[in-house]
Amino acid sequence: MERKKALVLLNEAAGKKKGPKNILLILEKVASAGYEPVIFPIIPGTDLSSEKILAEYEGKTDLVICIGGDGTLNYLVNAAMGMDKKPCIGYLPTGSTNDFSKSLGIPAAFDKSIDVALGESSICYDVGILNGRCFNYTAAFGAFSEISYATGQKLKNTIGYAAYILNAAANLPKNLGFKQKIRVEAEDLHEEGEFVFGAICNSISIGGMNILANADVRLDDGMMELMMIKAPHNIAELSTIATKLLRGDTNDPHIIFRQVSSVVLKSPKELVWTVDGEYGGKYKTSRINVAPNAICIKTGTNLKKKSKKG
Repeated sequence: MERKKALVLLNEAAGKKKGPKNILLILEKVASAGYEPVIFPIIPGTDLSSEKILAEYEGKTDLVICIGGDGTLNYLVNAAMGMDKKPCIGYLPTGSTNDFSKSLGIPAAFDKSIDVALGESSICYDVGILNGRCFNYTAAFGAFSEISYATGQKLKNTIGYAAYILNAAANLPKNLGFKQKIRVEAEDLHEEGEFVFGAICNSISIGGMNILANADVRLDDGMMELMMIKAPHNIAELSTIATKLLRGDTNDPHIIFRQVSSVVLKSPKELVWTVDGEYGGKYKTSRINVAPNAICIKTGTNLKKKSKKG
C-alpha cells in the first residue's frame, strides 16, 4: 500500500513543550492514519524555517501538521500563501493562549487535537493581509496589544497565561496613557479621532478572552471584524468600556464595530502592530485586506457552519 505523505513541523519551544513530549504519540497516530510522516524542527532564519521546508516539499505532501502556538502557525501560513499549490494544514496548538484554535473548534486535550488534525472535517478560511504580512486571526495596535510578543517565552512556558497578566500589570501606566489620532477608511466608514486600541479579527478569542463570542464571527465569508476603541475622557468611561468588552458587548459609543473586507488606517505617527501574537511592524499607513478562503485547515466538529453575512 502506497502511503500518503504528512509533513510534521514542530516548534519545540512553544508553550510547555507538549510537542516534543508527545512526539512518539504523534508519529504513531499519523502512521496509523495511513500517512508516512516526515518530521522537521522549525528554526526561523535557517534552512529549517517554515518557508524553506515548505518550498522543498511543495506538491510532495498531502498534509502539513503544525505543532506550536499561534505564532508558529502564522509563520507557516505566511510561507504557504506564497505557494501555487497550498497544502492542507493540521494544527496541534501547544502555545500559551491558542486563540485561533478555539475558533477552529480544536480541543485543548493534546491527543484529541491530533485526531482533529488527521480527521475529515476542514475549512478554507479567510486570511488577513497587513501591508503584505499575513495573519490568521488578528492584527492589533494600541493599549496592551504588544503584551503577547513582548512577554518572554521562558516566563510563558513557566506560568502560562498568567505571564501575560503580569506583563500587562507591569506596563499598566504606559498602556493606559496610549492614544493615537487615526483616520479610519472602510466600505461604509470614514471617521477620524483619537483611539486607544484597534483590531481586525477573524476569531472569537483575543488574548485568551472571548471578546467576540456574541458576534457572528465566520472564518470563511470573506469578511473580518474591525473593532476600534475611542479614547475615553475619564476613568468612568474606561471602566464602562472594559466591562462591556468582557461581556462581549460592543454596543457603546466609544466602540466602532464593523465587518469589513478591507480597511485603511492613517496616522501622523507610526502604529506598532501585533499579528497573531507576533510583532507585525509599524506604519503610518496601514492597509488591511482579506484573502477569502485562502488556507485550508482541519477543524473540530463544533465549528460554526458557513453563512453569508448581512
